[in-house]
Amino acid sequence: MADIYDFAKNLAHDHAQVIPISLFVAVLCVCLVVGHLFEENRWVNESITAIFIGFLTGTIILLVSKGKSSHVLTFDEELFFIYLLPPIIFNAGFQVKKKQFFQNFLTIMLFGVIGVFISTLIITAGAWFLFPKLGFVGLNARDYLAVGTIFSSTDTVCTLQVLHQDETPLLYSLVFGEGVVNDATSVVLFNAVQKIDVNKLNSGVGLRVIGDFLYLFSTSTALGVAFGLVTAYSLKTLSFGRHSSIREISVVVLMAYLSYMVAELLDLSGILTVFFCGILMSHYAWHNITESSRITTRHVFAMMSFIAETFIFLNVGMDALDIEKWRLTKLSFGASMGVCSTTLLLILLGRAAFVFPLSAFSNYMNRRASRRCSLALKHQVIIWWAGLIRGAVSIALAFKQFTYSGVTLDPINAMMITNTIIVVLFSTLVFGFLTKPLINHLLPHDGTNPISRKESKDIGEDMNLPLLSFDESAATNLSRAKDNLSMLMERPVYTIHSYWRRFDDAYMRPLFGGPVSDQSTC
Repeated sequence: MADIYDFAKNLAHDHAQVIPISLFVAVLCVCLVVGHLFEENRWVNESITAIFIGFLTGTIILLVSKGKSSHVLTFDEELFFIYLLPPIIFNAGFQVKKKQFFQNFLTIMLFGVIGVFISTLIITAGAWFLFPKLGFVGLNARDYLAVGTIFSSTDTVCTLQVLHQDETPLLYSLVFGEGVVNDATSVVLFNAVQKIDVNKLNSGVGLRVIGDFLYLFSTSTALGVAFGLVTAYSLKTLSFGRHSSIREISVVVLMAYLSYMVAELLDLSGILTVFFCGILMSHYAWHNITESSRITTRHVFAMMSFIAETFIFLNVGMDALDIEKWRLTKLSFGASMGVCSTTLLLILLGRAAFVFPLSAFSNYMNRRASRRCSLALKHQVIIWWAGLIRGAVSIALAFKQFTYSGVTLDPINAMMITNTIIVVLFSTLVFGFLTKPLINHLLPHDGTNPISRKESKDIGEDMNLPLLSFDESAATNLSRAKDNLSMLMERPVYTIHSYWRRFDDAYMRPLFGGPVSDQSTC
């Protein structure tokens, strides 16, 4: 028995890094198997499964280590932002249904950008006012603003697994699109908040934050578009697939990762850059590679994203049992639960404060479009509910704000980490479990309302008409210009999207790749 103990002790000493990694990979494999067994049960999604297995693994490790640790690996925010987040966001852009995404672009941007600002303001103001009343003091202005951005980031995986894309394409597109844009906006806004000088707070600070946000948002998007177009043009002109499909797959993967790293080196938002790089690659570059490479790239990016997300939620489950952080917290159990409950309440209020008003505004902007573009109250409730769950981005931002390389010795920072973990666990488990019955109650499976094909056809025929024609009289051109302007005012989203498709077919696709689309289906 002593020989076995000595062998295990020597093995652990000689392979200090190999054993934790091997154990974590083994837990990942267990999580995949259990997730497969629950595949038919939409009550339990992959994130909930990973959290439960992480919690169970952490309990075992805690017992074996006699209360010293519950982790296999130490969670580092740099690990998240450099290695885990890029494949998740790129896959979201690469797999996005571009037609639905851009047809609903205005509504998605309203929820994903304007909504984050509204939610951040409400959560920040509420935390600033209520936390001290609960006995939790010590946060400065930057910390409160960071709390607002941390808890404005959503995780819509649970809702997306219950929604049926074929039955509710508009709702699915809005929830998916807002989830990705929301994460990007939260991180960009979080980075802008870090530049605030808390000793010089004045009326110009808000404008400065908005200016920094607009700069980061626009430049990061432009960089992602540039990388996507360069990759598409290179694949089209050099034709890597003639000799090796491995090279063209490698180019796509490496250019995607390079876009993220260049953005981070330039102090831009790597999330936005890699997301729009993924959209551009899917729109153009994907058509310039061989059929086998198309299938491979889609599966490779989906696999990398899946493993990264599972890795994160496994660690969240283990982190819930981090005894050191719980010991550092000086608040009583009642005060700690009060802070967590207050945070959840602010999340509910912050979400409702923008979903319902912005939905009404979106319905007004789409008032002349087909019925599928309008959001009924039950759809608004689902969108509100979908954004209540907090996930990986919230965890990573909290670690970045309140720890140093995953470690903190400050009781205030430890309280914020434990608060974030509890909110993520509660929202994922409770809201996640309730998602399926809520959606089944609001959207029973009776098929979707038929879409007015005649109206869509009429609009498509109108959009096929030229803007100006030299073969017709000035009066005819003037009348057509007035009709186009009227269409732009009455159906701004649909009209702009249609104009872009015409420009795309005429100039972009011939240069960067991709088939010319049928305008009548825009």
